[in-house]
Amino acid sequence: MKHRCAILLLMAISSSAIAVQDHTKTPDRPPIGIVIHGGAGTINQAQMSASQQQAYEAALTLAIETGYKVLQQGGSSLDAVTQAVIVLEDSPLFNAGKGAVYTFDETHELDASIMQGQDRNAGAVAGVTTIKNPILLARAVMEQSEHVMLAGAGAEAFADTLKLARVDNTYFNTPFRYDALKRAKQALAPQPHQAKIPFDPVWRMGTVGAVAIDQAGNLAAATSTGGMTAKRYGRIGDAPVIGAGNFADNSSCAVSATGHGEYFIRYQVASDICARVKYQGQSAAQAADAVMSELAQVGGTGGVIVVDAAGALSWAFNTEGMYRAMLGANTPLKVEIFAR
Repeated sequence: MKHRCAILLLMAISSSAIAVQDHTKTPDRPPIGIVIHGGAGTINQAQMSASQQQAYEAALTLAIETGYKVLQQGGSSLDAVTQAVIVLEDSPLFNAGKGAVYTFDETHELDASIMQGQDRNAGAVAGVTTIKNPILLARAVMEQSEHVMLAGAGAEAFADTLKLARVDNTYFNTPFRYDALKRAKQALAPQPHQAKIPFDPVWRMGTVGAVAIDQAGNLAAATSTGGMTAKRYGRIGDAPVIGAGNFADNSSCAVSATGHGEYFIRYQVASDICARVKYQGQSAAQAADAVMSELAQVGGTGGVIVVDAAGALSWAFNTEGMYRAMLGANTPLKVEIFAR
């Protein structure tokens, strides 16, 4: 009888140990990864010099390696996309931060947004003129306020409470962007006061962004832009609009967009891609391709970068090119500009 009790006790202890062991198992995590873009549009290989191409590729490489290093060191996807976008904002090559395009009145107005996938927390800023890195202010709105979007002077006043770097608006001046403004104004000369103007596609393009997945499986997306060349009347595009130019949800995917913002707002491009993944069972790559194809049919041009909950990295665009790069634990570095 004693032996039988001892055996039963050992069995109970063993079962308990197994139960504890099973309870403490953690599921396999998806591989870390990051995708970035520097805008989509009329990118003609024949008109780009070898030195220009090298400069763009070097900037893209620096940005994606900066973000990926954060992930490798166990940092969050939110930190990774923030750091990658800061590199792109600090480069005069891209239409965000330092390289922002000019408004019709020869100033600069910048927009940005950021979102994390585990709780859909998000922050955005629109029409700011003196914030060195708008993505940092968008993140501050998300983390240090009860709001999702702040605009103009109010957003900049909020930045002052946080001691974020401010610069004179002339900091964003670049000769290349000013030449583009002069060409745009020439084209607009016959009807300069109309709000409804058929803008050249070249003027609509230009945004930077990043999407990432970290070791915890959390997704994040960040987007920043100088907007549209020769824009007027306080025009705001899709970059700061959650669901249009930026979106992240752990149950589906994270998306950052670039292109003709009015179409991306009207068709809610970023959230539509993730909804197709979540509710229709499409892969993120399939959903992105389908949405960009459908957008082209109604006149919307641009592109998106995507990462899904399994860590799959992808992009899709319906233009001649998109400045882009991806890097992941299971994905070797890819840096590309032109359509294949």
